[in-house]
Amino acid sequence: MARLRSLASRTNTGEAALRAGPVSLRLNLRAALVFLALSSAAFAGGVANVGYGAYPVPPLEVVRTLLGLADDSGQAFVINTLRLPRALVAVAVGAALAVSGAMLQGLTRNDLAAPDIIGVNAGASLAAVSLIVAAPAAATAYLQPAALGGAFLVAGLLYALAWRGNSSPVRLVLVGIGLNAIAAAGTTLMITIGEMQQVSFALIWLAGSVHGRGWDELQSFAPWLVVLLPLALFLARRLNAMNLGDDVARVLGLRVETTRGLLLLASVGLAGTAVATAGAVGFVALMAPHIARQLVGSSYGALIPVAAATGAAIVVGADFVGRTLFAPVEIPAGIVTAVLGAPFFLYLLHRSRNK
Repeated sequence: MARLRSLASRTNTGEAALRAGPVSLRLNLRAALVFLALSSAAFAGGVANVGYGAYPVPPLEVVRTLLGLADDSGQAFVINTLRLPRALVAVAVGAALAVSGAMLQGLTRNDLAAPDIIGVNAGASLAAVSLIVAAPAAATAYLQPAALGGAFLVAGLLYALAWRGNSSPVRLVLVGIGLNAIAAAGTTLMITIGEMQQVSFALIWLAGSVHGRGWDELQSFAPWLVVLLPLALFLARRLNAMNLGDDVARVLGLRVETTRGLLLLASVGLAGTAVATAGAVGFVALMAPHIARQLVGSSYGALIPVAAATGAAIVVGADFVGRTLFAPVEIPAGIVTAVLGAPFFLYLLHRSRNK
């Protein structure tokens, strides 16, 4: 049996080459450290979230309970059953939105592209609000499938209208903005004609919140993450090639249209399931990739996992701020991210104008 050798050699780009016999792997050391730091921040925010409430639990006791070391069964019930799912949903939603935004920005080669800009989130919102208004009795059971279906419907229209014949990333953004406006108008119409109770429920959902999310929502969300996040990492190198332009990507041997379809499918799937789970949490998909790009550069092999950790930290932090800032009144996480994201979007517009 051949003896495995593991050698790590640091390169001038901050990468380490790991070899074990014929298998080799390149690890971006800076990206790994940044990912660990952001993941630690998300974990710390999650611990603070889980410990905060009418029954406060110190952070150390939260960690002991999560590790199964605490003896208090009542405390374990509060943490593991009532509060932990909410924190995990916040992490998952933030990571999904961030990766979706990173892929869309790479796919369109446009820094302003995000699922909440090109109509994907608006399509999910329109489908969900329509269900709430038209069939309130079925809203609880079918809200997630309806929102996901709306996201994929807009994505299908976007693909058909923007990439029929000669493909154009710029056309995708322009068509997406138009579809976003149409879906937003439809959502407003449904709110206008709805009954007061239905409209109140719809507005809470549109604000974007992980309040009341439990293990059921997490279990329905998790399979999408298990499939689509690894797919995003698998497509990272192809996305790097796509950023060089379609002609160069074809020279490198990529099937451009197939790759573009897979990227769009993964991005929409992540955004649609995130919106279906937590409502319209805005601007995370726009902000997180930009923050990650400033930290680790534009190579998507490093950018995607760092963006995921950044998005998780943003949503967990926004949820904690929303719960504590005006306690006992709770502000939805989507409002907190909007307060942060709107100025960030204006900053990006200003920066792109000056380029």
